[in-house]
Amino acid sequence: MRRYWIDTADKSGETVHFRGDLHHHIFDVCRQELDSKFEVLTEEGKAYLVRVTQLDRKSATAEVIEERTIPPLAKPWIRVVLSVPRYPVMDSVLEKLVEMGVKSVHPVFSEFSFVRSASTLSDNKVQRWEKIIQSATQQSGRGEKMELHEAQPLKAFLDGINRNQGFAGLFAYEGASTIGIKEELARMKSQTPQGLSEIWLFVGSEGGFSTQEVESFQEVGLKPVTLGPQVLRVETACMALVSVLKYDFDLMR
Repeated sequence: MRRYWIDTADKSGETVHFRGDLHHHIFDVCRQELDSKFEVLTEEGKAYLVRVTQLDRKSATAEVIEERTIPPLAKPWIRVVLSVPRYPVMDSVLEKLVEMGVKSVHPVFSEFSFVRSASTLSDNKVQRWEKIIQSATQQSGRGEKMELHEAQPLKAFLDGINRNQGFAGLFAYEGASTIGIKEELARMKSQTPQGLSEIWLFVGSEGGFSTQEVESFQEVGLKPVTLGPQVLRVETACMALVSVLKYDFDLMR
């Protein structure tokens, strides 16, 4: 069944209103018609099955037939800190991370990232990323959008990270490292017997991280962890890491 993300303001009681770009997408692009039934999703974690009762060229109205609550993301939440890769790669990674149930993405500028400062990251590109996240949310049926945070320099991010009681970080490194991911996950669990609330994954762009940046990670207690002898592409590393965490922490129920 088709699903569409709406603002909570578009719903009034048992009625949903469609205008502007949302109307164009649903009725011009997706070819929904009068009496069509589909689901709409909102920020409040609800999914509403609706039926179109009125359809004009620039507006439409639907009535709510059924309501269901979408379960929230289970903890520990997975947050991905990603050194900005090439734009097509970033587009693909964001889409897949939404589908994989990642809580948030935090783009950072690093020495080898494709974009190295906020001045070269256009508002149009960020808006495109937000649209990709919304589209993937509709496709996957999530009850909340994945958060996309403002990009910032890696060093500033590491200096300001909030290491709360349930925090754990995993720094994936393509260079030499004696620590494997299985060993590191066991260590993380042993140090937080009360349970983790969030796990932060740090992934480099196509150029990886510099020696100085590796030292910055180590200064905040994040040792480099290897994912094996093969050098993985950015999108492969992200999917491998998230998949391992979801399996190890039983987040695939």
